[in-house]
Amino acid sequence: MKTKFIFITGGVLSSLGKGLSAASIGALLQARGLKATIQKLDPYINVDPGTMNPFQHGEVFVTDDGAETDLDLGHYERYLGTALSQQNNYTSGSIYNSVIQKERRGDYLGGTVQVIPHITDAIKEAVINLPNGEDVALIEIGGTVGDIEGQPFLEAIRQLKNDLGKENVLYIHLTLVPYIKTAGEMKTKPTQHSVKELRSVGIQPDIIICRSEEELEEDLKRKIALFCDVDTDAVFSGVDVSSIYEVPLKFYEEGVDQKIAILLKLPARNAELAPWENLVHTLKNPKGTVKIGIIGKYVDLTEAYKSLHEALVHGGVANEVKVELEYVNSEKITAKNVEKKLASLDGVLVPGGFGSRGVEGKIIAIQYARENKIPFFGICLGMQCACIEFARNVIGLENANSVEFDAATEHDIIYLMKEWFDFRTKKTETRCEESDKGGTMRLGTYPCKLKKDTAAHKAYQTINIDERHRHRFEFNNEYIEQFVNNGMVLSGTAPDESLVEIVELPDHPWFLGCQFHPEFKSNPMKPHPLFREFIKASKLDRDKRGK
Repeated sequence: MKTKFIFITGGVLSSLGKGLSAASIGALLQARGLKATIQKLDPYINVDPGTMNPFQHGEVFVTDDGAETDLDLGHYERYLGTALSQQNNYTSGSIYNSVIQKERRGDYLGGTVQVIPHITDAIKEAVINLPNGEDVALIEIGGTVGDIEGQPFLEAIRQLKNDLGKENVLYIHLTLVPYIKTAGEMKTKPTQHSVKELRSVGIQPDIIICRSEEELEEDLKRKIALFCDVDTDAVFSGVDVSSIYEVPLKFYEEGVDQKIAILLKLPARNAELAPWENLVHTLKNPKGTVKIGIIGKYVDLTEAYKSLHEALVHGGVANEVKVELEYVNSEKITAKNVEKKLASLDGVLVPGGFGSRGVEGKIIAIQYARENKIPFFGICLGMQCACIEFARNVIGLENANSVEFDAATEHDIIYLMKEWFDFRTKKTETRCEESDKGGTMRLGTYPCKLKKDTAAHKAYQTINIDERHRHRFEFNNEYIEQFVNNGMVLSGTAPDESLVEIVELPDHPWFLGCQFHPEFKSNPMKPHPLFREFIKASKLDRDKRGK
């Protein structure tokens, strides 16, 4: 079967949930036995989100091949259960950059380079090169219809309907139907204007999904269908749900996948949704609650910890408990108030991040968790802070620090490693201080070797693992002997033992730090082993303390 393309656009306003909708549709098509892939096209000029502020953009999701991508790719991977790559995320910046590089090389033979056809052709090439034997490719267009920077993307997908054949292309438009409390009714006018804006660039939606607080009545669906020139049975409710993992089931109840199958002439099959039904049942019927404190500095914007949040939920599913998250601002933690802020927690997690802001509060929180035997999980910067705390308060190196926070520190427990052997490419990788920001990072999947009979080994049930990284600084091997002699176990290292990847304390209910980001490889159907065991330990601690 020739690959079918589904383009998903959004109107009225941002944050309607295009990414979740696209991922849910992909999951439904998979449940019908189809092979699906997915892509995000972002209109912003940044080449990738790697250097963007988490307060503006949220989490940077990292793929196996080291691409720093939009957080929606995390949703895609979690819902489809497949590993994505750089091919699955393009920005205006990356598209323009590739065209400009061609122009500088003379590839256009001195011709005038224009948005049409050169930019739009580059966008179309990125879309067409995506499928690799898949039945369906879903393409989400970031931003909102009417944005100036998004116009080349809309023009490109308009052209693709002619290029690929009308029978192989479907347009889905996600919009908003607000409820006006004072009038006591839902309003369709924003949707009408949004579709009018989309039609003005030559795209007629085939399906409209209306985000709303309540289900749309049939008369409202008929009204939207009439004014927007779509089939009445092609207007669907995208109603708010208690868990994002209900969305595929809600779309199935609405008949979204059936309408897509009819319009694209896909094989007539029933969707096998038992895994999703079991997942939602577990989420709605937990056997208890576990309270986890996330000690971070982006606590006012939880989008910065999107994959982390979901991985903790997955860990709860694996243990049949509800995970209640409490975000604690590390900048406001002191030695005097740490007990008050953390005493009610069943587990403490310190996530990744960059810069010195809030670090001392994280270190104080880790000391409290270590000394009071509260299950602790440190990720990336969290592991580094755990090592600094251990060096200061157990080994006795009072001025221990990371060179990221104090370039002149007497004991550089964490330092900027200049080079390492890349077991993927079989080459020595070297950091260049003068390179672009991304060039100084250790990005993507790297192998790790586990020590037997450790917490890490018991979690993974294997010796060799692969995990995703995003960091510049590493544990300084010159201090290995002091750490080991004082009770720290280096339970995970690079295959040649040149890099420390996991540290843990054996005389603790569960105290583990990892240099990589396990949250990027967790999904609801297969919770990551470290999150599963962290929540398990937190549950046991809660029961033991009788909380």
